[in-house]
Amino acid sequence: MVEAKILDGVGRILDGVAMAAEIKAEAAKLAAAFAEKTGRAPGLAVVLVGENPASQVYVRSKLKLARELGFHSVEHRPAADIDRAGLLALIAQLNADPAVDGILVQLPLPPHLDADDAIAAISPEKDVDGFHVVNAGKLFAGLPGFVPCTPLGCLKLIKSVQPNLAGANAVVVGRSNIVGKPMAHLLLQENCTVTIAHSKTRDLPAVIAGADVLVAAVGRPSMIPGKWIKPGAIVVDVGINRVPALDGKSKLVGDVDFESAKHVAGAITPVPGGVGPMTVAYLMVNTCRAAYLRAGLDWGGV
Repeated sequence: MVEAKILDGVGRILDGVAMAAEIKAEAAKLAAAFAEKTGRAPGLAVVLVGENPASQVYVRSKLKLARELGFHSVEHRPAADIDRAGLLALIAQLNADPAVDGILVQLPLPPHLDADDAIAAISPEKDVDGFHVVNAGKLFAGLPGFVPCTPLGCLKLIKSVQPNLAGANAVVVGRSNIVGKPMAHLLLQENCTVTIAHSKTRDLPAVIAGADVLVAAVGRPSMIPGKWIKPGAIVVDVGINRVPALDGKSKLVGDVDFESAKHVAGAITPVPGGVGPMTVAYLMVNTCRAAYLRAGLDWGGV
């Protein structure tokens, strides 16, 4: 089924940076067209509670990209000790703001705040992360809604290798609401036969060995060696793990052992430079789509 071929002993390396650049360029065109039709730019509001350094970096990059693509971007940074009522009031304010089409509450939140509580407060029509139970239910039922950005990016990478996935055996390692479960549903919609593997799966190597398409999303560095992977499989590595490097610093690695897997897989994403850029690109796409739908305009985008 899989068309990817191993050339010179190495599978095709899927360049998420280049593919994301194409998606972002298309989002910029759609944003410009929206502004021409409505007189305003698509609006993205990001809520960052507290001073988490990693979250600050993520938020800064998202807002910078939004501005570069012609979006109206707004950042709200309540103090780390904001209470539940205060956070929900801020979200309600953004729900009611006509200039805001997408709302993103940056996770993780401080321990005294409930992430599910905050996500549930976001209007499903502005839930560009795709985490709200309404959008999760729509994905489950095969109805139009907002899908989490990382699975969308993964599917785009997979279909760049194999546009028709009907009949493929797909294995998703990881069952989170953010990646694993929505990824499985997207692959089901592509008519794959889907297995979700997790920490209780018996004989994980055997399960992975049957995969034409493998998506790894567990957060354990290099846990999947190349010898587990079916020759010619499409491998998408969602993991982002920081481990010690030989120079005494640190480096990022995925959940798949890239060096051994690249000689077996027909196509594989690197870490970094694979799924990560696609996630941010699809956040922009989801925001643009939300703007079009809220304005009653036809969405024919990415």
